[in-house]
Amino acid sequence: MRRIAVPWWPAALLPKQDGRQTSLFFVIAVLSFLACLAAIGALAAGRAAEGWKQQLIGSATVVVRAQGLESPDAAAARAAETLAGVKGVVEARALERSEADALIARFLGPGPIPADLPTPRLVAVDLAKAQPATTAELSRALAADGVDATVEDHSVWTAEIMRSGALARWVAIGLLVLIVATTGAAVAFATRQGLAARRDLVEILHLAGATDDFIARLFQLRFARMAAFAGGAGGAAAALAGAGLHQFGQGQTLAAILPIAWKDLAAALPCPFIAALTAVLTAGFTARAVLDRRP
Repeated sequence: MRRIAVPWWPAALLPKQDGRQTSLFFVIAVLSFLACLAAIGALAAGRAAEGWKQQLIGSATVVVRAQGLESPDAAAARAAETLAGVKGVVEARALERSEADALIARFLGPGPIPADLPTPRLVAVDLAKAQPATTAELSRALAADGVDATVEDHSVWTAEIMRSGALARWVAIGLLVLIVATTGAAVAFATRQGLAARRDLVEILHLAGATDDFIARLFQLRFARMAAFAGGAGGAAAALAGAGLHQFGQGQTLAAILPIAWKDLAAALPCPFIAALTAVLTAGFTARAVLDRRP
């Protein structure tokens, strides 16, 4: 049988209106919205973790315990003076008792802290960024001056923050993979339903000489266009949501935990292309698999 020549974009061969595709458009738009929000959140979480890491690396906390007849405040002042002279220390400042009490109040519960409670004094140390003093150097300086103190370099907190940042990134990647897979499953289902609903049209195209690849391409093009528009709509909605969080979250707790920057919103730009590519691959594979099983 002689095969007919077919155009690359034969859009008129499929009906323009289909209620099923309206539902699919909504599903892909919502999935794209969630995917873009996950990507924006991952970028912001990574930046927050890096910022907290830099703050902790550039500082240390010293817990000072008074000895003999020396008062806790005097011991803390002497420790701060000693640490200020160590190479690699920018500033060492003894915290007032009220500041130390505020740090431990959350662990003691409501009510005033007893005046006779032997709370240790704290010294906040700012380290040089280029060549910061090490924990060993700070401890040696304090021991040489006869100060009973413990140096905390925040290494435990730094490790926890980096683990949390890595976990946030992996969770975001997992969500993106899951959303892409869900989008593909939705397109595959729609492709199967579309082929079943247009069985007569498929048979006519076969009788006219159209190949399975040509018929599969019809559905690829249809779903790619729809997915691109849906992905753009979902990405735009996610960008607007991110812009709202950035604009109206300034100075709030959310902005400190998840500092969304304007450049993070660029994560929504590839969404239409990823959605269209997912639709093309899924629709093509599904259509060819269904047509190959045709008797």
